[in-house]
Amino acid sequence: MTKEEVLECLPYGPSFLFVDALDHIDNEGATGHYTFHPEMECYKGHFIKYPVTPGVLLTEVMAQIGLVCLGIYITADMETCKGRSFALTSSEVHFRLPVFPGEKVTVISEKVYFRFGKLKCKVKLNNSEGKEVCSGIISGMIITRPTNA
Repeated sequence: MTKEEVLECLPYGPSFLFVDALDHIDNEGATGHYTFHPEMECYKGHFIKYPVTPGVLLTEVMAQIGLVCLGIYITADMETCKGRSFALTSSEVHFRLPVFPGEKVTVISEKVYFRFGKLKCKVKLNNSEGKEVCSGIISGMIITRPTNA
């Protein structure tokens, strides 16, 4: 499966897609990036007069690139795009630096294990200067969408 095919399988619409591109992906990990556009709705209230990207969105970027994209790639032979995807089940993330509107971030993910439909990854998010913004362990599992969805 190519990087482009993985991106086509992502189960997110434009308002909740936090992957601009995958730079690398294989069975052991993934690297990709995303730019937080200054006009994003979250910056209007987090924080007033000092907009900072919410940690939950940084975690979501790490999950979409480092877990979901990797899970789709690993299970490509399981026809992931046909009603299957990955959902976040747990995260432990440590935050070190803020991310401001307009910043490009890079996610680097390393598979810890994939077994019994559960994927666990060590993930870090770096800013454009290469400084670590946050890192941690995230896990997810295969989910099957209802046939009427």
